Amino acid sequence: MDTMPCMVWLPADHRLLGDHGHQMPFLLLGDKYARAVKEGAQAQPVMFPLADAGQIQQLLSLVDGVMLTGSPSNIHPSHFNEEVADPSLPLDPVRDSLTLALIKACVHEGVPLLGICRGFQEINVALGGTLHQRVHEVPGLMDHREPPGAPVDTQYAPRHAVRFVPGSVFEEWAGAPQAMVNSLHGQGIHRLADGLEALGHAPDGLVEAVAVRGACTFAYAVQFHPEWRCRETPFYAALFEAFGKACRQRRSLRLRAADLARHRPG
Repeated sequence: MDTMPCMVWLPADHRLLGDHGHQMPFLLLGDKYARAVKEGAQAQPVMFPLADAGQIQQLLSLVDGVMLTGSPSNIHPSHFNEEVADPSLPLDPVRDSLTLALIKACVHEGVPLLGICRGFQEINVALGGTLHQRVHEVPGLMDHREPPGAPVDTQYAPRHAVRFVPGSVFEEWAGAPQAMVNSLHGQGIHRLADGLEALGHAPDGLVEAVAVRGACTFAYAVQFHPEWRCRETPFYAALFEAFGKACRQRRSLRLRAADLARHRPG
């Protein structure tokens, strides 16, 4: 009997850490993301810290889903034909080089995919969309950034409503036409990729939830942070439960295919 858990790949962030002028490179994964996969999706979070785009096909064959996390860093705007608007903000070109290719592979191979915050933006860019680099400076849009210097509980507290497309899975998960969500982002979708469908909007019209058009499995992303204490919020819990269910379905298909291959004559 197979007792191995579903495995979900969470790509690492690449950052320099240290002080007194002695910084060293680190490969990082936020605890709250790994914990949400383990407790919310009932799957095992895994990392391939030095994975590159050339290894995606091989590594995807080992996992049952992919979750693209949020991060302090932003996607390099060269990926949507813009210059860097604020040089003080961190970038992570190594992550870009992996995740933008990984997204396309997940969609093509039918691997369950969940994007959160930066991951939401990565999916839009990978599929041909663009971003506002400074949402708070766009006329008509709100300031979606967290309160600076506030305690973590305050930063992740509900900030605004997101209204969902009637009949969408987000309305089903939320159990209502809209839900209050947290808001901790400075960038946001400008032009929605043709391969995405907007399923949720903030009060100012900014896209906050999307689905990959025509996906054969779970392929959704959100601009907010459902990983934050996901089991305490029914909407967030339902989202991760649905992601975990899709991952278990993929695992079942993978094991069945492997079993057939072992017993194939010749």
